Amino acid sequence: MATMKSLIGLINKIQRACTVLGDHGGEGMSLWEALPTVAVVGGQSSGKSSVLESVVGRDFLPRGSGIVTRRPLVLQLHKTDEGTTEYAEFLHDPRKRFTDFAAVRKEIEDETDRITGKSKQISNKPIQLSIYSPNVVNLTLIDLPGLTKVAVEGQPDSIVQDIENMVRSYVEKPNCIILAISPANQDIATSDAIKLAREVDPTGERTFGVATKLDIMDKGTDCLDVLEGRSYRLQHPWVGIVNRSQADINKRVDMIAARRKEREYFETSPEYGHLASRMGSEYLAKLLSQHLETVIRQKIPSIVALINKSIDEINAELDRIGRPIAVDSGARLYTILELCRAFDRVFKEHLDGGRPGGDRIYGVFDHQLPAALKKLPFDRHLSTRNVQKVVSEADGYQPHLIAPEQGYRRLIDGSISYFKGPAEATVDAVHFVLKELVRKSISETEELKRFPTLASDIAAAANEALERFRDESRKTVLRLVDMESSYLTVEFFRKLHLEPEKEKPNPKNAPPQNADIHSDNHFRKIGSNVSAYINMVCDTLRISLPKAVVYCQVREAKRSLLNFFYAQVGRKEKEKLGGMLDEDPQLMERRGTLAKRLELYKQARDDIDAVAWK
Repeated sequence: MATMKSLIGLINKIQRACTVLGDHGGEGMSLWEALPTVAVVGGQSSGKSSVLESVVGRDFLPRGSGIVTRRPLVLQLHKTDEGTTEYAEFLHDPRKRFTDFAAVRKEIEDETDRITGKSKQISNKPIQLSIYSPNVVNLTLIDLPGLTKVAVEGQPDSIVQDIENMVRSYVEKPNCIILAISPANQDIATSDAIKLAREVDPTGERTFGVATKLDIMDKGTDCLDVLEGRSYRLQHPWVGIVNRSQADINKRVDMIAARRKEREYFETSPEYGHLASRMGSEYLAKLLSQHLETVIRQKIPSIVALINKSIDEINAELDRIGRPIAVDSGARLYTILELCRAFDRVFKEHLDGGRPGGDRIYGVFDHQLPAALKKLPFDRHLSTRNVQKVVSEADGYQPHLIAPEQGYRRLIDGSISYFKGPAEATVDAVHFVLKELVRKSISETEELKRFPTLASDIAAAANEALERFRDESRKTVLRLVDMESSYLTVEFFRKLHLEPEKEKPNPKNAPPQNADIHSDNHFRKIGSNVSAYINMVCDTLRISLPKAVVYCQVREAKRSLLNFFYAQVGRKEKEKLGGMLDEDPQLMERRGTLAKRLELYKQARDDIDAVAWK
């Protein structure tokens, strides 16, 4: 079985770590709350501070009138080997050892004032003090502000309730052992400490009663009814304490001598002599230490269960917000590339239909492009008047003899040039859809949410690549349009020439149709022929333009959206890679806190396993 020293020392170690990490609460029970502690509770001037100093064997606590203890003091006692030097350490200044206990008192006062100021305000932020001495037992005590019934000058009216609420926040915990200090020269029934202990621990299982000031009771009276459990029974025996008198304090009688004087008092007392072996501060310290060790051993299964539950919860949260990144350049580069691939997977899912958005590209081809083609002004360009104008200008001074070939070519070139607008609009529309899919993919890539700088860099690189793809796509679709102008399909016009013209019956005595190459009918025929040819070109481009756009933009976005970015990242130095993985400061702070807490819990579990069952 584990030794008392190892178990209590382990709990002390875990408590110190919990205090550093601020692990005092939250939803459910914190590890701090699960650890057994001893809370020292008493009214003002009940002798609470004197009891603690007697247990420690040192004069180290601030003294004065009114509220002296204004912050909880977590006092951890560590028994050392005989002959070793006594010293104290504060958790807020762990590198400094105090061997002068007057300096310890001054540090407690200064640290209290640092939080509460010079006023008489209180704070629930604890001061943690560890004392290492051969004259103590292994024990952890929490000295709480003394309960009071009235506010003094300089204190708010709420101070009475504020102190009680603070004390309750400790003693209500089921793992808190209550050390209730009551002066023997007052009625125990009116003791503030006993009254509070009865409310939070009605069975008395967690309460140890301490009667102080036995030596200054009125003559003819004693405290036997209390000490022997007849006046107010607890599950644990009452312990009587004789504090140093004010004269002893003024004479600076040391605590070791005071302990000796206390033993002599009980051994020679006619009232308490038969109880001498169970009285005094030394007995009280041993009693509390033994009980604390027993409680710790009983609570180990529940403590370990809480630790395991907390480890699982922390691991789940770390998985959600992301694990810490290694500091070497290779690991950082690998992380960046993995994050890029995660983004790329989401982007491709949008294009391929696994996520919404890619269908908008088909909408450009199926609706937007055909609608734009229908709106082209061919009716105006191929009107009889414009055909006549273009053909006449193409003929120059010599009118055409049979067919106005130059006029045809000018009309066709002019008509085909109108296709450039819808072609470029299709490129831009698809570019807009791709940019929007990049934005959505960045926001939907969970792994990138913790790295806003990298997400911004990826978005910028992806958009730059899309710009390049758009430029290439624009060149390609314009080439397709220019190709239609550069070489006309001769067979189309030959077929027109071979087709017999359907002649309408002429009115009686009317001149035959096409008798004049400059008649409106002649120019309407030319416009009709060109319109038929342009319709054929339109059908061709309606099919070929989407193919070119997909090939130059969509296909390349799937294949090489971040290729240029990969090459740039591979050439970056370690510091710049670290800058790309810069996270939200609050997220980094949260992860750091979780990592430290996880390490605390794992170490606590290992330590408990190492000592609990020896």
